[in-house]
Amino acid sequence: MKTMPAQLDDDRTGKSADSKALEYSSVQKALGILLSFIPDNKPAGNSELSASLGLNKSTVSRLTHVLAHYGLLQQDEKTQKYELGRTVAHLGMAVEVSQHERMAQIGQPYVEYLRDAVHESVCLDVLVPTGHVKVVCGAVGPPPLSITFPESLPMHVSAGAKAILAFSDPAFTEHMLNGTFVRITGNTITNADVFRAQLENVRRDGVAFDRGEANAGVHTVSVAVMNHMKKPVAALTLCVPSNRAHKITDPANILLLTKAASMLSAQLFYEAPKR
Repeated sequence: MKTMPAQLDDDRTGKSADSKALEYSSVQKALGILLSFIPDNKPAGNSELSASLGLNKSTVSRLTHVLAHYGLLQQDEKTQKYELGRTVAHLGMAVEVSQHERMAQIGQPYVEYLRDAVHESVCLDVLVPTGHVKVVCGAVGPPPLSITFPESLPMHVSAGAKAILAFSDPAFTEHMLNGTFVRITGNTITNADVFRAQLENVRRDGVAFDRGEANAGVHTVSVAVMNHMKKPVAALTLCVPSNRAHKITDPANILLLTKAASMLSAQLFYEAPKR
């Protein structure tokens, strides 16, 4: 039996327990309609949606009308079929903007996890339009000879940039490679074709290396971090002094690096392709 205050609350809002249950059920059905357009946004009419979801056609018609009103669906005037609408695109863009602005906050726990697991310095890199790699967060390893991070590096001397560019849109990658590769150390790659060959290796192996190309005393290994659009948006990078360079090729360390990058990608809603 309902208490008096609970009954009064229902009376004030005009909602009975039955109407609340009906409302919740309608929300579930509307969400089911939206989710049915994942992953390829294939157009569908009310009859198709009714059949595939096992819902009454009049219910589907009412809900698609409401969803279209709020821009979550849009209807083709000729075919009368629906597909995802402008508001859904805006929601996706909002997620991407939020992730970009909060990358340091999202990534810091994974940077620290890897630092504590490997006992070396770790950072999270992003590629900026100037062709430089920027460190958005980091965790310095224990002494002795702990590696600290420059504010930015030219992309051609960065393992993080290689990890990102290897899985970027080819046109974007070629645009970024259309410049001069300035020599910084004796190990710096100054030939674009050699750099492209390294990107092929990264695509094959999933890891990128900088063997003293930015600083002769520092070696690094990076793995790309992917977002929900399957785009590389950052790179998780393990940094060691040259006298411990063997640590960047140690299979156990690469496994830990890959695991941390995968966990961070999952936080950005990336879903790895099923094998």
